[in-house]
Amino acid sequence: MTRTAHRIRTSATATAAAAVLFAVAGCSSSGGGSGEAAGGVPVVKKGKLTTCTHLPYPPFQSEQNGKVVGFDVSLIDLVAKNLKVEQKILDTPFENFKTGAFLNSGQCDLAAAGMTITDERKKNVDFSMPYFDATQALLATKKSGVTSLADLKAKGKKLGAQAETTGESYAKGKGFNPVAFESSDAVLNGLRTGQVDAVIIDYPVVQGWLKNKANADEFALGENISTGEQYGFSVKKGNTKLLDAINKAITDAKADGTYNKLYEEWIGPLPKAQS
Repeated sequence: MTRTAHRIRTSATATAAAAVLFAVAGCSSSGGGSGEAAGGVPVVKKGKLTTCTHLPYPPFQSEQNGKVVGFDVSLIDLVAKNLKVEQKILDTPFENFKTGAFLNSGQCDLAAAGMTITDERKKNVDFSMPYFDATQALLATKKSGVTSLADLKAKGKKLGAQAETTGESYAKGKGFNPVAFESSDAVLNGLRTGQVDAVIIDYPVVQGWLKNKANADEFALGENISTGEQYGFSVKKGNTKLLDAINKAITDAKADGTYNKLYEEWIGPLPKAQS
């Protein structure tokens, strides 16, 4: 992350909803034994695969017609189906994904939040195989004339980023002190309302946002920033059975074409390297 045609909630609402569970359709409702899914995979709640996320972060997860949907959601639905359980989604603050707090406390089985795999995060959680290659992007108001970070610095314009994300870290590493926002929606709203002149945010978020003509008329994609980031799903350290189940679902989805279909549905055309 480090986090689009869905209903948008404000960052305040997202934080307030941290204890709300959302049912996600598309999975079998049968479960394994007490605290276990099919194949002896441990789960924190019988018959459920409980996923921690942070809303909204379209196209990976956001609400649409009262349900949480997106690319991450669809991939974890595949895991839940294989385990013969139903996915449940718990909206939590993003900072918990760095520490693994909700995994360690037994509130969630896994975290799926468009989260970049980093060495720092690996100290606290175990990651699945990478399931998405991500790049950052600079998005700016057209009136700012900003098309690059160099422009931004030369013109003395304000930069924004989502707090606790690799985008924020990248900006700081380049000598910027970005205005921090709690969610991707808050970042984009800060740009829209003039709190900042440009933002660094994950390219898929920008890609989806600019599909809206009103946004495309007012804002422009600047440079793409390749940081070598890859997203992964995380589990509590040592939970190898669940990790194996997640990796199998990703591998199978890539082999049978399901991954490509979901990518095109939620994100857009496949990059040449993946087509």
